[in-house]
Amino acid sequence: MDLKRKLEILADAAKYDASCASSGTDKRNSKGNPGIGSTEGAGICHSYAPDGRCISLLKILMTNACAFDCLYCVNRASSNVPRARFMVDEVVTLTLDFYKRNYIEGLFLSSGIIRSPDYTMEQLVEVARKLREEHGFRGYIHLKTIPDADELLLAQAGRYADRLSINIELPTEEGVKRFAPEKDARAIRRSMGRMRLKIDEAKAERKAPRFAPAGQSTQMIIGADATPDSEILATSANLYGSFGLRRVYFSAFSPIPDASSLLPPQAPPLVREHRLYQGDWLMRFYGFDNKEIFAGTDGMLDLGIDPKLAWALRNRERFPLDVNLANREELLRVPGFGVKTVDRLIRARRVRAIRMEDLTQLRLPLKTALPFITLPEHRPTKLLDRADLRTLVKPEPVQYSLFGNAA
Repeated sequence: MDLKRKLEILADAAKYDASCASSGTDKRNSKGNPGIGSTEGAGICHSYAPDGRCISLLKILMTNACAFDCLYCVNRASSNVPRARFMVDEVVTLTLDFYKRNYIEGLFLSSGIIRSPDYTMEQLVEVARKLREEHGFRGYIHLKTIPDADELLLAQAGRYADRLSINIELPTEEGVKRFAPEKDARAIRRSMGRMRLKIDEAKAERKAPRFAPAGQSTQMIIGADATPDSEILATSANLYGSFGLRRVYFSAFSPIPDASSLLPPQAPPLVREHRLYQGDWLMRFYGFDNKEIFAGTDGMLDLGIDPKLAWALRNRERFPLDVNLANREELLRVPGFGVKTVDRLIRARRVRAIRMEDLTQLRLPLKTALPFITLPEHRPTKLLDRADLRTLVKPEPVQYSLFGNAA
C-alpha cells in the first residue's frame, strides 16, 4: 500500500479522537540550538475550532488494526474496515514534510494495539525519539499512551512528548467492563496516577529532566451507554482532582458499521457534547459544583440553553445582582458574564461606577445578562417573574466560521 493511501486510512481513523490541543507546552525555541518547529517561536500560531480542538497538528494512528474488540470502536478487531499501518520512519518523514510545507505545527499520534501494549508503546516512543534526537524537531508532540505498557516506556514517552494522554474510554467502570471488557478501568487510572507523579516531580525540581510539560489529558465517549450528564461531569471533576489533568475531552458516540446490539442505533446530538464542555467549564473556572448544576433536573443538561443560564433560571431568587456591589463569585454566576469580563468589571469599579455603556463596550450579550443585574440606570423590575423569561434571554444561535470565529 502506498503512503498516500495509508495516510487517507489512518488520518480518517484518528478523527474520533478529540483530545488534541497544543496549549501549555514549555518554550523550546531554536536560538543557539539548531532545530525546527518550535511552538513558541516567532511566526508560530495556533488555530482552534470553536469547540477548542487544535487544527494544526498531523493527527494520525500508527495503525487502525487492533487486537482489542471494544464494541464502540470502529477499529475494533472484528470491524470490517480497510486496515493500514505506518512504519516508524514513515511517520517521521510525514511529520517533517508536512511541517516544512507549513501545514502543521506538530504531531498527534495514537494507535491500535499491535501485538501487545508494550510493542505498540515502543513504536510510538521511537517515532518521538527519532523526531527529537535525530532530526532536532522542536514542534509539539502529543502521544496517546497505552495504559498496560511497561512503566519505563511511559517514562520515555514523557521525555519526548509535550503532552501524554490515556483514554478513560467511558464515564463509568461498569461501562468499560460492558463495552471494552479487555480494558481495565483501574489500570487506566493507575497509569494516570503514575504520570501525574512524574509530571509533578519534573515541575518541582529545576534540574529534573523534562516530562510532558503540557501535562496529561483524557477522553471519554458519551452516548454509547445510558450514563447521565450528572455522572459524566462527576467523573470529569474526579479526574481533574485526582490526576491533575489539563483537559477532559468528551467525544459523542458515532454509530459504526456492523455495530453491536448493545449500542444505540443513533448518535447523541452533538450539542450534548457542547453542553458537557460548558458544564465542565463551570466547575473548573466559575465555582460551581456538580450537585448545584443538576439540582432540580433529571441529571441531564438542557440542550436548548447553556447550563449557567439554565441554573440562573432555576434560581431566580438569587438575582438581580448589583454589578457595582456583588463580589467576584456572585458575578461569575451572571449569565453572559465570563471570567475575563468579571475581572475587568471589578478592576474598573475601583475607579468609578459601572454603567450600561461599559457593558456595551465589552460586547456582552446584554439580552441574556440584563434581567439578572442592576446598574445605576437599569432596574429589571419584574422581569425575573415573567413566565416567558427563558424565551426573552435565550441567546441567538451563532454560526461559527472556521476562520472568522476561531480563537
